[in-house]
Amino acid sequence: MAKQTKHYDLIVIGSGPGGYVGAIRAAQLGLKTAVVERDKLGGVCLNWGCIPTKALLHNAELYREAITHGKEWGIEAKEVTVHWDQVIGRSRKITKTLNNGVGFLLKKNKIDHHDGHATIVSPRTGSKPCVVEVRKPAGDYYHGSGGELVETLTADRVMIATGAAPKELPFAPRDGKTVIDSSDAMNLKKQPTSMLVVGSGAIGMEFAYFYNAFGTTVTVVEMLDRILPVEDADVSKAALKAFKQQGIAFHTSTTIKSLDKTKSGVKATLVDVNDDSKTQTLEADVVLVAIGVRGRFDGLFDEKAVPVQIERDHIKTDYRSNAEPTYETSAPGIYAIGDIIGPPWLAHVASEEAVTCVERMAGHHTLGIDYDSIPGCTYCNPQIASVGLTERAAKEQGLDYTTSTYQFKAHGKAIAVGATQGFVKLITSKPYGEILGAHIIGEDASELIAEICIAKRLEATAEDIISTMHAHPTMHEGMHEAALGTEGRMIHA
Repeated sequence: MAKQTKHYDLIVIGSGPGGYVGAIRAAQLGLKTAVVERDKLGGVCLNWGCIPTKALLHNAELYREAITHGKEWGIEAKEVTVHWDQVIGRSRKITKTLNNGVGFLLKKNKIDHHDGHATIVSPRTGSKPCVVEVRKPAGDYYHGSGGELVETLTADRVMIATGAAPKELPFAPRDGKTVIDSSDAMNLKKQPTSMLVVGSGAIGMEFAYFYNAFGTTVTVVEMLDRILPVEDADVSKAALKAFKQQGIAFHTSTTIKSLDKTKSGVKATLVDVNDDSKTQTLEADVVLVAIGVRGRFDGLFDEKAVPVQIERDHIKTDYRSNAEPTYETSAPGIYAIGDIIGPPWLAHVASEEAVTCVERMAGHHTLGIDYDSIPGCTYCNPQIASVGLTERAAKEQGLDYTTSTYQFKAHGKAIAVGATQGFVKLITSKPYGEILGAHIIGEDASELIAEICIAKRLEATAEDIISTMHAHPTMHEGMHEAALGTEGRMIHA
């Protein structure tokens, strides 16, 4: 029997870094708030994405340091044993800690947590509130829908924060065993001897690095002419060289024509995108498909009753057309933020969109989001991070600019810790030195990028970075040297 209807100022559907952060901010602003989650609190990011993958990648870095660099540092390990179940188990244990942490934050902020699959039955119409049914979850983690009705909720507003699900190859759907997605890849009970990775974006490259580090033979297939195609071309080139040195094989300008299952795994037929007569076959234990994501809204609403507009597999809101978006959809009272509304598919973007969305609901002043200054990071080794324009984008926009690249091979701290691969590249405007973009590949890149994010937000120039004293010895000095280079003043190069 369904429970009695409860009413809220705001119902948040999904408890990932967009959902739970938005719910907490709404509660801080005095809104009576509920969160509906069909699975574990924390969403994909805390359970199958951002956090547990970083735990796995840290294990890989420790292992590579022990077997690759230990001897040159005078610390030689005669035998390094990998307990695969513990490597995987540690990452799963971390997710449990974070699940509990999100639950604590919801309780602390007096936010109701409803366990189940949310279905929006009707949007706000006149004086009638939005209606949300909570049902028992049915189906799998990414493509589930609702089963038996548990309770009905109403709200003045609903914010959708259900994230995204991995895309599949149309001719080879995921089976969780030989054709896998990112959530499968971090939970394999047995380490594969060989792996084919389709797609060389951040997800594909992080898993390629992880498995290769532990000894799996990894081959990456990328449809475009370079890996990490959203990054600056110089970064892509340096990354390809670094990962080839680590033993990862690459096929760029190549697609998968077919996948056939074999007794031991799969056989893939590869085809050259520029000449379909050029084909080759590869065999592997497993194929990881990392070709992108689509909005995750299966069973979320009845499209006839709730007129939410879908565009390119994502929910459409006003964030692309409005200078101060509210993130409202085409259905009154229904809002959406994060991966569900399209790129960039990043946890930190979802969090900030959620905060902006609920603050504007509450009539609270907010500066909103600068979509031109969003950092992106890839957490393999060497790390990759960027913000702002690539050099190619600067050219396409017809901007007058200069570039400066500082190599870590000349950098004191990098030499000391054995991390001399990579560089910092700054792109600044002429004649005033406005920072247009920054691209880093190397040690701690994901931490270093924050300096440029702040600088761009404050409309700082290269001169401002030059005149800011950087502690010695640190990797941050690389930012200072790159800034000096925009004025032909680089010291350590």
